[in-house]
Order: sequence, then structure tokens, then C-alpha cells
Amino acid sequence: MNLLNVEKLKLGYDGKTVVKDLSFSVNQGDFVAIVGENGSGKTTLIKGILGLIQRTDGKITFSDDLTKSHIGYLSQQPPFSKDFPASVREIVMSGFGGAGFFGFGYKKTQKEIARKVMDKVGISDLAGKNFSELSGGQQQRVLLCRAMCATDKLLLLDEPTSALDPVITSEFYSLVSMLNREGVSVIMVSHDVNTAVKIASHILHLGSDTYFFGTTHEYMHSDMGKRLLISDCPCDACKHRVKGENKDD
Repeated sequence: MNLLNVEKLKLGYDGKTVVKDLSFSVNQGDFVAIVGENGSGKTTLIKGILGLIQRTDGKITFSDDLTKSHIGYLSQQPPFSKDFPASVREIVMSGFGGAGFFGFGYKKTQKEIARKVMDKVGISDLAGKNFSELSGGQQQRVLLCRAMCATDKLLLLDEPTSALDPVITSEFYSLVSMLNREGVSVIMVSHDVNTAVKIASHILHLGSDTYFFGTTHEYMHSDMGKRLLISDCPCDACKHRVKGENKDD
């Protein structure tokens, strides 16, 4: 099922066009990694999808059961400071929006969803702790739970590991990959192309005057991909070709 369709999109700010003539689609279960050099429009595109900046041309359409207000979003700049005086449970619950921030007005079903989400992400034992007491990796898990409370369909992640160390980054990627396998579609901005091709099903590479969109396999065999990647395509067919074998042997 098609969740998101982008057609000939044009985005920019301060009179400058950053993204132009961009077309791609995201289906249920896809994991799309957005890569490209600095200034290529990766974050601008995420903001355009969310309606935080207005498009100057083109179309962005969603499936009938998906609206901008029901997309989980984890931004580069967290919505809370690291010393924000609220509990983990309160921050996670705020992902539902519309209710009193400190837990008043939330429905029983929302509280149950938040409990299940925290359990899935492995932070149930932190629910009563103050957000400011957590490590960077734990805080990022809390904010991921907050994003998941908004949706079980589509998560938008804008360089979610930029402030994390390599070990915590690997754990976070494993967690997001697990959610994707369970049916949550993911669009993630990443500066690490070589990691992106290991976990994403599709790559959207934004360049200064062109772009690539396709499966990870197609990207690894494209001119754009070959210029940047340090690893070979891991699919069985490519492994056989490298060894000089016939796939059917």
C-alpha cells in the first residue's frame, strides 16, 4: 500500500531553491534512507513532508488513513532540552498531543499504547525517572517512543544518531530495523551512506543537481552509489559474480 507519494516537488527558503523536480514514493513496510552531501536538502525535504515549510511546486500526497499529524517525527534538534524537568512517561505520552502535558486528559487506551511502546523499546524500567537523569542513548530511545505514540505507520527520523557514540548508534539502528520489520515504515536522514545501505530497503540520494531513488541493490550499482560506497553489494547474485560462479551452480 502506498503511504506517501511525492511528485515533481520543489522546496526552498529565503528565495533559494534547495529541492527541485523530486519524485519518489514510500510504501507500507519500506525503509527509505535519505543521503547526500551537506546542503543537498535532506532536512528541508523532511520539513516539507511534515508541512513545516511550504512547497513552491509539485505535490505531496498521503494515503487516506495517514495524515501529517499522525506521522512520528524525531528531529535533529530534540523538542526538549536535556535537563527538561519531566518524567520519561510524561515525555513519551506527549507524543499523542492535544492532552495535558503532565498526564491529565490522556485516555486509557493512550496510556496502554505508551506502556507497550516503552516495553518494546526497552525503557519500561525508566518510566518514572526524570528525563534529565538519562544518558544520551536513553534519551534518544525516549524520544523515539514519543514519535511512535503518534503513529504505527510512518516514522521520520532526521539524523537520529548524530550525537550518539558508535555503540549506542548501532543499538539504535538495530531498534529501528526491528520496528521496520514489524511493519512500521521509516524515512531516515543519514550522513553515513555505508551504514544506510545495510539497513534500508531504498535509498534516496540528493545531489546538487540530480537525485537517485531506488532499491538499495539498485543504488549500490548506480554511479552515485559506486562513488561513495566502500563495500560491495551483499546480494547472493553479486557474490556469485565476484567469485566467477554461476548463480544456478
